[in-house]
Amino acid sequence: MTNKSNKIVVLGAGWLGHALCVSAQKADWQVQGTHRTDIHEFDFERQFTLEDGQLRHEVDLQNAYWVCAIPPRSRDSESNYPETLTAALKLSKELNAKGFLLCSSTGVYDQEPGVYSESSDISCTNERQIKLYEAEEQVLEQDGKVLRLAGLLGPNREPGRFVAGKELNTSSEQVVNMVHQQDVINAIFAVIEHWQVGQNIYNVVNPAHPTKAQYYAVKCAEHGGELPRFTSDDKAERKVIGSAIEALGFTYQYGI
Repeated sequence: MTNKSNKIVVLGAGWLGHALCVSAQKADWQVQGTHRTDIHEFDFERQFTLEDGQLRHEVDLQNAYWVCAIPPRSRDSESNYPETLTAALKLSKELNAKGFLLCSSTGVYDQEPGVYSESSDISCTNERQIKLYEAEEQVLEQDGKVLRLAGLLGPNREPGRFVAGKELNTSSEQVVNMVHQQDVINAIFAVIEHWQVGQNIYNVVNPAHPTKAQYYAVKCAEHGGELPRFTSDDKAERKVIGSAIEALGFTYQYGI
């Protein structure tokens, strides 16, 4: 991470992507991070947007690793996420990208109770699963790699704040699958640094899996918020395992 010849293009310099750009810059990488407009607040920002099927962009970094950090569920990208990904893959190829890494989601796995790893079957029984799976396949078909991220937390995204006082459509006994923003960034660098030897798909999930009742009780107490309510108290563990990536020398360093 200290070689000045290292280059990275981050597609979607939002909450996760922006932090990745900053980390890469601090490590002396050449960085371009995309957003929709041509008004830039940071020197690494570049426009990348589809308008009526036409791509407008300012990305020109040759021989870079590409990381797609566009949230598949975000409102802004909901309508043209597949098309944006297709355009990004095409441009990355034109710019001789060294590799393309997609930040996907553990939401691609079934919602039924069970323990899920990278080799688990995916049923694609709902729209979100289908969307995630198709995006992953699109990247894998072009020799890219996929990180399936658990629920994200970190700066300005504290779980205790956004669940306080709400009714959650889940069981209090369901376990959480979460990961810290900085662990995700470290995982991205680990995969890039071991690009030729790593797996094609990795889960990135903190090894701690408290129940939602336990987890949110602690988080709400930290922020002085009202405890959330749950629609069920049934025991129904859906646990995603994120240990495979540790074979690259990566370790989870941030608590959830």
